[in-house]
Amino acid sequence: MEILRFAAFTTDPAGGNPAGVVLDATGADDAEMQRVAAEVGYSETAFLVPGGAGHFTVRYFSPKAEVPFCGHATIASAAAYAERHGPGVLYLDTRAGPVEVTTTVRVNGTITATLVSVPPRSTPIAADDRAALLDALRWTSEDLAATMPPRVAFAGAWHPIVAAGSRARLADLDYDMAALTSLMAERDWTTINLVHRESAHVFHARNPFPPGGVVEDPATGAAAAALGGYLRELGLVAPPTTVTVHQGQEMGRPSLLTIDIPAQPGTGIAVTGAAVALVPPGAAGAGAATRGRASA
Repeated sequence: MEILRFAAFTTDPAGGNPAGVVLDATGADDAEMQRVAAEVGYSETAFLVPGGAGHFTVRYFSPKAEVPFCGHATIASAAAYAERHGPGVLYLDTRAGPVEVTTTVRVNGTITATLVSVPPRSTPIAADDRAALLDALRWTSEDLAATMPPRVAFAGAWHPIVAAGSRARLADLDYDMAALTSLMAERDWTTINLVHRESAHVFHARNPFPPGGVVEDPATGAAAAALGGYLRELGLVAPPTTVTVHQGQEMGRPSLLTIDIPAQPGTGIAVTGAAVALVPPGAAGAGAATRGRASA
């Protein structure tokens, strides 16, 4: 099984969110995919099974469990495919539903991909869940932004969206990992999307991901799509519009996610980012540096 390694939502291999990509996982069963994802060790590895004419079935595995959809691994997969076969449109059959991804290659060689999510939706957080979530985060109600109520949002996976009232509160992340892991497992939440709104169209985000065995994600495309749906549904933006999300700064892996929010309610949210190949651990030589691949 050939494993490619790409960082999504960055043009710098030292930034973004690394993902494993298997462009042809034909014949691999769940146990094999889970084993490979654990060995790769990134927050997710995507396993694609070609179906012809740009169509693929895709599965996403964290080091500990399968997730229904992963945005950064989708961007990484599209970039890996474009590097091998050229830019174009891919049609992905994910466990969350169909996702379309379009890749472009700039004059300088940078690969950029845009995914369009499944239809987003959001629901209020139950009072008990809200209290338990704030306790696990070690936040209080006074830490929250008054203009962005906490909700659970979906655009392929479920993410509570919790807005901090200040950038300083977002930067000071020190949560109870055991408590948050338990709560998220009970509620089937994939990551917690903690955000701060710097201006009308600029956000900062942090995404704890303890159910996947990851303390924090440096870029979370699925959560960004969920945020776009949340902003439109609650009337917090005037669509069609574009917002940007900065994530990963506190981790030393800065990432940039661009969210395009169409005006029509219920339509998918577009999330765009660049991606770059990585050198796998222990690899040497020009070929590995160029393609960032290894075998397992």
